[in-house]
Amino acid sequence: MSEITKQPKIHVVPLKVYLAVGAALFLLTAMTVGVAAIPLGGWNAVAAISIATIKALLVALVFMHLWYDRKLFLIIFMIGILFLGIFMVFTMFDVLERDALYDNHAGPIKKEAVIYDSRQGTAGDSTATGHR
Repeated sequence: MSEITKQPKIHVVPLKVYLAVGAALFLLTAMTVGVAAIPLGGWNAVAAISIATIKALLVALVFMHLWYDRKLFLIIFMIGILFLGIFMVFTMFDVLERDALYDNHAGPIKKEAVIYDSRQGTAGDSTATGHR
């Protein structure tokens, strides 16, 4: 039989695999929420992206049956994920280290603007609430 007319091999994934991956996805989601509550500065985004990448890999490999398909497809997918990760890491390095290169720091653009006037917006001022 030629390679073209050959039927694909049918596989049945056990229910316990789906349940285990579902539990892992639930646990990773809880980890994402937990890491968001920890003040890590710019590293919160790195942690969230890393956990999201692991979740995406689990979904692609198990639920989309990439693990059971031809290994060439798995290799191509992993190369794409690898390059995406490299680009994300370079972007995170730029975002996290940007203040080390430039002397600009956050502050008012126009210091004499009305919003920065300390006399405006006091509790006893009727103009602060918009009522006259």
